[in-house]
Amino acid sequence: MAKKDTFIKGTIILAAAALVARVLGLAQRIPLEHLLNDVGQSAFTIANNVYLILLALATAGVPSTLSKMVSERYAMNRPAEAKRVYQAALYFSAGAGIIITMLLYFSAPYYATHIAKLPEAAPAIQALAPALLLFPTIAIMRGYFQGRNFMTPGGVSQIVEQIARVVTGIGLAYILIRIGYDDQWAAAGATFGGVLGSIAAFCVMLAFGLKLRRQDKVQNELGADTSIPLGGIYKAIFTLSIPIVLSSVTVPSVNFLDTSLVKPLLNGVIGPNQATAALAVLGTRAQSIAGIPPILAVALAQSLIPIISAAYARKDQEHLQSQVTLALRVSILSGMPVVLVLAAASYSLNGLLFSSLGGSGIIMMLTLTTIFQITMVTSGSILLGTGKAKITMLHVLVGLIVKLVFSILLAPLLGIYGIITATALCFLIITFLNVRTIKGIVPFSILGTRWISFGVTVLAGFAAGYGTNTLGIQLVQVMPDRLAFLITCCFVGLIVGVVYLLLLVVLGVLRKSELAGYPRVLQKVFRPLMRLQPSVFREHDVNK
Repeated sequence: MAKKDTFIKGTIILAAAALVARVLGLAQRIPLEHLLNDVGQSAFTIANNVYLILLALATAGVPSTLSKMVSERYAMNRPAEAKRVYQAALYFSAGAGIIITMLLYFSAPYYATHIAKLPEAAPAIQALAPALLLFPTIAIMRGYFQGRNFMTPGGVSQIVEQIARVVTGIGLAYILIRIGYDDQWAAAGATFGGVLGSIAAFCVMLAFGLKLRRQDKVQNELGADTSIPLGGIYKAIFTLSIPIVLSSVTVPSVNFLDTSLVKPLLNGVIGPNQATAALAVLGTRAQSIAGIPPILAVALAQSLIPIISAAYARKDQEHLQSQVTLALRVSILSGMPVVLVLAAASYSLNGLLFSSLGGSGIIMMLTLTTIFQITMVTSGSILLGTGKAKITMLHVLVGLIVKLVFSILLAPLLGIYGIITATALCFLIITFLNVRTIKGIVPFSILGTRWISFGVTVLAGFAAGYGTNTLGIQLVQVMPDRLAFLITCCFVGLIVGVVYLLLLVVLGVLRKSELAGYPRVLQKVFRPLMRLQPSVFREHDVNK
């Protein structure tokens, strides 16, 4: 605890924690999909998505704002004032936790019955509600530690929380089914794992907090400055955090809209039972797999955001232009191959991980939409870095309205695929509005005249992956199904990776002269391949 984390180390810690959390989240969904029927899976999905949007509203924005306020005060050698800000934020988190927990618990039956149209989801929502008692406080503690440049506590607590949540959730669901409870109560047992996860995370943060307090005593830091009025602190926190909150809940809001709309919109189109089955696939399978592509790509782009903020503050337009271009380019180029692999191998992934092959098309389509999610999050982060949080918030609201309207219009025509199409339009509209605003701040071009070459690369990569998957699944005739699906997934990943990387270089989407600005991990991948690039592109770089 005595040694603060460097920026790069902190970024790696937080990115690794996010990746582990996502993998563990998928690890929970797989056994639950085998344990629960469509009703149980749908109940778990509805409870989880309602919880996530309320959690985001209670925690998103405030921790990052707190981190900023604390770091500024320590930079100005005013630790007592920083502690007072932290104290005020803890008071807020305690009150918010109680209010949101009661709201979720008592409104669960009405929401499940009259809005989501799945009354069986009510126990699962109520079982998860107590987790909100602690999570606002945990988020505030993470924000405070980040403001003090200690990233490890937040990362460790996140991993411990996910392990406790997954293990206890699966264990409780299994026990309840074994002793004779039906699936709605098994789903409630699975969601209650989130409560136990919150307790585990709180204990971790408390332990780190006690260590930090002892360290502060050794360094003779004073306690909180009680002369500073709480009202002024709260005004500063909310002024900065509310736009960030509203611009940070896009994905949870989209998932919440889906779980709220699938049954009401599809009951009359495909019938209640098939609508429940579609919701089960969307929540348990598709959303879990589609959550993977944005992680690493967004983490790479996010590492550039502080540089963008500094360049904007210095009014260094040339550096700002290069960093904005790099952030968007890296997020797209690094995110796309993951999207292509998971989409092309969706049938084999479905067979490998879950109990049946139904819903592979839903997994493929939702995964393909995540490239727009990647661009949306990256462009939104750039706007936040340039102090345009309110504009970002307005773009998110427009996107969510588009999502709602097109879900209602397209669901009767395309069923669940209409709802997924509305999700893609939501992310795409927000990206378009964000990019248009960024261009008003600084002129830039992501790929310029290379979009056609990039499009050919994407189509060729997907075609190669899909063809490999089609051939690979024939192995089920000569070996066990899951082994065949595992081998197929590995080959799809290999083929897509090779085709994608080679065509990026051969078609000139990437140029050797640009590599110096990329993260080192990407430089190491592409430098050896640059020997394959036609001379026309190298000459273009020299002449340029």
